[in-house]
Amino acid sequence: MKSRRVKDLMFGAAGMLAVLVVAVGIFWWVVTDPAGGDEARSPSPRPADVARAPGAEPPSDLGTDEAWFEELRLDAATLVTEGSLLHDVEAVGQDVVTSPETVVAGRVSVEATVPFEVVADEVGGGTSVGAAADGQATVVRTVEVLGRDLRVTATGTVAAQDGRLVLEPSSIDIGGPDFFSDATATLVRQLVTIEHDIEGLPDGLVLQDVVVQDDGFRAYLRGESVRLVP
Repeated sequence: MKSRRVKDLMFGAAGMLAVLVVAVGIFWWVVTDPAGGDEARSPSPRPADVARAPGAEPPSDLGTDEAWFEELRLDAATLVTEGSLLHDVEAVGQDVVTSPETVVAGRVSVEATVPFEVVADEVGGGTSVGAAADGQATVVRTVEVLGRDLRVTATGTVAAQDGRLVLEPSSIDIGGPDFFSDATATLVRQLVTIEHDIEGLPDGLVLQDVVVQDDGFRAYLRGESVRLVP
């Protein structure tokens, strides 16, 4: 009886060991790659690596005190200038020529987030701005109508128009009966329409598109022959 129990224990231990070996083998197979297989796992190329923009050759008339960069990249968590605040800034400059006097990029693209608070502070009057459903934004502010303060909530789409960030209300809510709200909405529409110039970036950059995020407006700007250093 004792000998049989020892054999059972030995068989059980052997079975557990076999299961452990198989499990370790599967884990090793999943988390590793075949030797020499780096090419198959290489990261996706960046857009700038796939198709270089025209003019990716150094200028033939480069001066002795000048330097040429095919591409320069800047990532900043926060960019603060006088009267401006941007988050998550990603800038790419191509065909950049530097000299003791200035720095000029042939092409520049910038992505940055304009916090809701920046836009709200520009409007003033205790205004609050935030994200709404379906990629829209909401503006809540107090306006004066016929000598009385009125709390208005406006929701609308955000777009780039003439290089500016524009929030155009598609619905305005002031409470009360529908006929009263509709009539008053016409009076206050302009007061809850937002037009914002993105500041703190070099001249020559033009706003191309804007998307509403949870933390602000994600802006996409482009420009050519941008002077990075005056």
